[in-house]
Amino acid sequence: MDLLDTLTAKGLRGETPTREEALAVLATTDDELLDVVAAAGRVRRRWFGRRVKLNYLVNLKSGLCPEDCSYCSQRLGSKAEILKYTWLKPNQAAEAAKAGVSGGAKRVCLVASGRGPTDRDIDRVTDTVAAIKEADPAVEICACLGLLSDNQAERLKAAGVDAYNHNLNTSEGTYGDITTTHTYADRVDTVQKAHGAGLSACSGLIAGMGESDEDLVDVVFALRELGSDSVPVNFLIPFEGTPLAKEWNLSPQRCLRILAMVRFVNPDTEVRIAGGREVHLRSMQPLGLHLANSIFLGDYLTSEGQAGQTDLDMIADAGFEVEGVGERTLPRHRADIAAAAAGGCGSGAAGGAGGGCGTAGVPGEDADAAVGGCGTGGGCGPCGGHGHAVPVAAAADAAADTNAGTSADEVRTDLVRVRRRGAGTELAPNA
Repeated sequence: MDLLDTLTAKGLRGETPTREEALAVLATTDDELLDVVAAAGRVRRRWFGRRVKLNYLVNLKSGLCPEDCSYCSQRLGSKAEILKYTWLKPNQAAEAAKAGVSGGAKRVCLVASGRGPTDRDIDRVTDTVAAIKEADPAVEICACLGLLSDNQAERLKAAGVDAYNHNLNTSEGTYGDITTTHTYADRVDTVQKAHGAGLSACSGLIAGMGESDEDLVDVVFALRELGSDSVPVNFLIPFEGTPLAKEWNLSPQRCLRILAMVRFVNPDTEVRIAGGREVHLRSMQPLGLHLANSIFLGDYLTSEGQAGQTDLDMIADAGFEVEGVGERTLPRHRADIAAAAAGGCGSGAAGGAGGGCGTAGVPGEDADAAVGGCGTGGGCGPCGGHGHAVPVAAAADAAADTNAGTSADEVRTDLVRVRRRGAGTELAPNA
């Protein structure tokens, strides 16, 4: 179709489509879905080959957040039966990170609930980063600690943090509908603070909160304009105990169209499938790998993902390969932009001077140059992300109350599990 030919040509050149073209991707039919995936897949391979970057979350501090983000199981007033604990000690966090790195993750994402870090919290994270880097100097570190105050990003950079995650989540026009304790502008300010301090900017979205196609396109274009090196795409898990408990709006096909749209708008940027992957893409997860070049390995913040070995098997069975420590993530031209903005981050090998977040490259399937670069970005994209298992009857009621999306028999509540293992527990992590 003419639309896909146009989008593919633009993507192979690294150009951004128009808003109208992005909206048209979301409006394609299920009959056109495989054509959409194939077209966006060419763009993905042009810039990232068949590599999949693995990221691993370590929840440093869980629950009891004073913010009222409607999607989050850790929010103020949440009834979700999640783990709640205060800061992990550096050695505990380092042990948790080791599990992820052993499973193939090259980036560890350190996340803490709350509005934002105090200066003492920055000290805690500094000590944690030192412990992780002592065990593995080459590991990339992304921090996700909430809203940043002046000079905190600089302190994180000096401590060896490579990237900072803070998601925009939804469009500016609808942000006030999901959160009242801070603003969209606050989130933009934090991403800019991180980028300005030399940290790779990781910022993404949450789909499935009842937003319109226009809202999705608005936030994805805003992320492109903000210069995010990595865009995590989260799919809402509407679990009991939060205001969005009945928002079952997603199908696997809808998720794939969203991922394709994000890829077309961000052809040469890392796109990560984050929270909700297992629940909403389900058996169609391998098709998502043709669109995104990055996933989280194993469990999320407050929920269990599919087994880490299952992730690795899925990648291999779909004909992809895990991105190694000796490979860069971003294309070279994007790495140069990131290096200029970040004071050198991403221009060297992992663990090298300047805290290089990436390493030497492998050309993509259609690439004419080695891919390289920094920022992939971990993140608190799945902030709460998954939650308390929704009873089948409740899921059916929720689906019946919505005007679009999955039907009751498509809601796989058996895949939604509160995390009871890994960091903050006595059980081994899933990695």
